[in-house]
This record gives sequence, structure tokens and C-alpha cells, in this order.
Amino acid sequence: MDNQLTEEIKRAGKDVEVVEEQLGRFKKGFPYLNIDRPAVVGDGLLKLSEKSIDEFILIFENQSKKYNMIKFVPASGAASRMFKRLYAFLEEDESMAEKDDFLKTFFTNIHKFAFSKTLDEKMQESGNSLDSSLKNKEYHKIIKSLLLEDGLNYGNLPKGLLDFHDYKSGVKTPVGEHFTEGENYARGVEGKVRLHFTVSPEHQKLFEEHAAHVRKGFNDFEITFSQQKPETDTIAVNPDNTPFHNSDGSLLFRPAGHGALIENLNDLDHDIVFIKNIDNVVPDHLKLNTIHYKKALAGLLMSVQSKLFGYLNQLERNINELELLEVETFAKKELFLVFKDDYDQLEFSEKVGYLQYLLHRPIRVCGMVENTGEPGGGPFWVKEKDGSLSLQIAETSQIDPDNPEAQKALQNATHFNPVDLVCGIKDMHGKKFDLIKYRDPETGFITSKSKDGKELKALELPGLWNGAMSDWITLFVEVPLSTFNPVKTVNDLLREEHQAG
Repeated sequence: MDNQLTEEIKRAGKDVEVVEEQLGRFKKGFPYLNIDRPAVVGDGLLKLSEKSIDEFILIFENQSKKYNMIKFVPASGAASRMFKRLYAFLEEDESMAEKDDFLKTFFTNIHKFAFSKTLDEKMQESGNSLDSSLKNKEYHKIIKSLLLEDGLNYGNLPKGLLDFHDYKSGVKTPVGEHFTEGENYARGVEGKVRLHFTVSPEHQKLFEEHAAHVRKGFNDFEITFSQQKPETDTIAVNPDNTPFHNSDGSLLFRPAGHGALIENLNDLDHDIVFIKNIDNVVPDHLKLNTIHYKKALAGLLMSVQSKLFGYLNQLERNINELELLEVETFAKKELFLVFKDDYDQLEFSEKVGYLQYLLHRPIRVCGMVENTGEPGGGPFWVKEKDGSLSLQIAETSQIDPDNPEAQKALQNATHFNPVDLVCGIKDMHGKKFDLIKYRDPETGFITSKSKDGKELKALELPGLWNGAMSDWITLFVEVPLSTFNPVKTVNDLLREEHQAG
């Protein structure tokens, strides 16, 4: 690295060694995961019986007040991608509104959106109305009033603050829906519901004001916020892997994807953490299934963790071969751990040490829904260097397109990850794990982006529920598709699941 670049990195306040490593990563890329096979029901993926679900819910309801729990909601994503088609329409002739299927659906059903009343009020401030603009086919005027700064500014707001659901009592945002969810399954020690939102710096004040407003209808809530740490930003490069410079000549550093949020998660000091995306919410009359399964997943975590701590206590004492066999069986049958190749050749004391290492880790229970063609990571068995197998959530981009066996595993995958996790991040002594130690740095991503009309390559850190949790103990559990209702485009809000009725 030349002296000029070193000085530029220092001026940007970045660690030269870290940036040098990032630049090297653009050149060599990331290795593909060594996929062994998909995790399916009966092979790495649990399908709970109704009886088991009831038992785990009972465990949760009996134990929850003893746990310091928090609901962690990544909420920093801008809503602009939701409105991508509407932005493109502003560059097109207005007649497209009556030809394009997406636009026809949007305008025909515009009164079904929870934001339609607010939009109409905003338009009336300038002497228009939503209905008159529709009648006069002034479609651009409607979109501008919805998206642009002198209108509702929805194109620049985060998803969490948009009107999603329309109730008789008023509209609710995703933030409001997470409050209701939290009240129903995240009430832990001291009877408190703790919610934590990761937000963008420019939106934190808006989030704080909105949360304060929503909170008036709820008791015993503790709300906290954090921002993606600037030190996790990664350098951007040109297509030829040379550093990308802004128009003012400075180096461009970009937020490193949701994987950077492992740092935010690592700052929390709680026994159990629920993780769910900001836009995966439904109106109240459809929440029962979500609450039901969240309690079941948490009850399963509590049950397994209790046994795990008991066996770790056993391993710290002088145990005999029969007791060791019991620990091995628990690890294989209940935690789906596949030992390294030479485990059977180890001395007795070495086996004890290996099992202590395997069991002394953070644990996550991940809800998985049946694959319906939605994009996203899925559950797989991955072969590690020591011959062991681990359960991982893998993205399509992590699976070698030129490896027939890996592609076969991808085609045979039956489930995918809706970001529905319940995590145990403390050890048997109540000490929080340093989660950064359980991340696999070899599982990042390189993506194509653009800035000021110029192409660039961006580096994303190992995904929060992918490589950032690579070395956690992982349990995959099937949950119903009804618990997964993301909003990727604005028209998704027209789906029955998002109509409050």
C-alpha cells in the first residue's frame, strides 16, 4: 500500500491494517461454503408436535419472568426500495399508470393503503385531493406527494415509521406493531418489556419521538436504540479493485450490511434475545400464530439451555465414561452436533475438553418456513475443516454455482430463513459471551453498487444470522408460513395479511 493511500485512510479515521485487509478481500474474494446437504425435517430441522409446542409454551410462561429478555429489531433500512417502481414511474409517461400491472394495482387499490388518509390530507394542503388527482389522471402528482420531501417524504423515511396497518382506532406503523408483539411474548424479569431498535443516525430522533408517542398506550416498557457503528464501515472500490473516491476526492466508506449489527447485539447484556425484522409484522387479528410460535421457540431454548448448563457443570467435575456417553448423546441427539473426524481417537480427558468447547457457546433457535420461492438464506449442513458438520443459514451467493453437489443441495432445500430467532447469549455462570469470537470472517459478501452514476464494489461483513453467528449452537425449527409476512414492495401492503379489516 503506497504512502498516499495510507495517509488518506488515516485522514478518514480508519485503521490502516483493517482497510488493507478489506482491499485484499476484494481481490481474493470469499470462499464458498462447503455445503454437505440441506437441513430438512428429520435431518437437522425439527418439526414440533402440537404436544411439544404446548409443553414448550408452558415452560416459557412458567420461566419467562426469571429471564432478562429483549426484542432486537434491525430497523435502520430505508423504505426507498419499497417504492422503486414508483420512483421509476416518475421518469415515465403518466399513461403507464393504466398499462403497467404494478402501477394499475397500486392506483386501483390506493384507498386500501393505511397511508391513504394522510396522503389525502397532505394533498389537500396544496389545494388538491387524492380523489380529484385520480379522476384527472394526475398520477405523478400523487406519487410526488407520497415520496418527496414536500409531501409525506416516504421515500426518505425508514420502513419502521410508515403507516402499515389501518385500524378503526387509527393507523399503526411497524414500530407500533412490534410494541404489541413485545407485550405478548417479551415480558421478562421485573415484568418489563424491553425493545431495542437499530436505527440510522439521521432517523434516531424521529424514532425516539414516535416510540414515545406509541409507548403511551403500553405499561412497563423500556425502549433503547443504537446505530450501526461507523468503525464497521468498509472501503468501497472501483470495478478494478482500486479505492473508490468521492467527488471531493475523499475515500468512500460504506455501511457493511446487517452483519455489522453483531456489534450492536454484542453490546446487549440480556439472557434471551428475540430477533425479528422491522417489516415482518401483521395486524392484531393475525398475531396469535406469531406469538404462539415465538413462545414455543423460546421455551425450547430455555429447555435445551437448562440441560446444556447441567451437562457443562458435570464436565467440570470428575465424570466417568458412562456420564460422558450421556453428554455425547445429548450433544448429538438434541443439539445436532456432529463431532470432528478424530474424536473417537482422543484420550478421555481430551474428549471432555472437546465437549466443553462444543457446549460452551451462544445458542440460537431459528424458525424456518417452507420454501415458497422467496429470496433469502436457507438451512444447510456445512462441512468444517476438521471434518465436523455444523448447521448454518446460507445465502445463495455463498453456494458454489459450479459445484454440482452444492447446487443439488440448494435445489433440494425445503425451507428458508425468515429471520425469526431466539438467542441465548450468556453462559452457565450468567456471563455474556463475546459474540465477535463466534463470527466466521470468511463468510462476507462482495456486492455491486453505484454512487454518483459510477459503478463500485462494496464489502459486506458476515451476515448477522449467517456468518456472524457461524460458530453458535444452532437449532432449526419449522414454523408456519403465516408467521412470515415481509413488505418488500409497497403493493405487499395490499396482501390480505396486511389488511387490518
